[in-house]
Amino acid sequence: MADRIFAGILFLVAIGYTIVAFTVIKAPFQYDPLGPESWPRILGIVALPCILFIFARPDVSRLGVPVRTWGRLAALVVMLWAYAFLFQPLGFILATFAFCMALSLMLGARLVSALVFSGAVGVLGYFVCTKLLEINLPAGVLTIFR
Repeated sequence: MADRIFAGILFLVAIGYTIVAFTVIKAPFQYDPLGPESWPRILGIVALPCILFIFARPDVSRLGVPVRTWGRLAALVVMLWAYAFLFQPLGFILATFAFCMALSLMLGARLVSALVFSGAVGVLGYFVCTKLLEINLPAGVLTIFR
């Protein structure tokens, strides 16, 4: 029952999001083939049937989330907030490295594996986005990448 209540509320939110995506979000110029308006629209269109599936076939009959999971979710929200706050001043590479490192360690990765993963995501992600996809990302304090 809790899954259906959650899915119903989420469905209403997704309908509102999709309406906003189609009516309010307007970009003054197109800088990629799909344009910046397309991604919110695609997300809204994909979200609606997924939520309807959850509504039709819920996983569990009761919501029983352990306290530890709530703690991890709260920590994740704080980490995402910190990532957004540090993204511009630190730059993509360092902010992404710090976020991936904290998330990897929180999920139980070994230190060396977390370092390698975080470094790869930060550096490779920056070059894929800036060089291949031509997306502007902040270099932050790492001026060698400007």
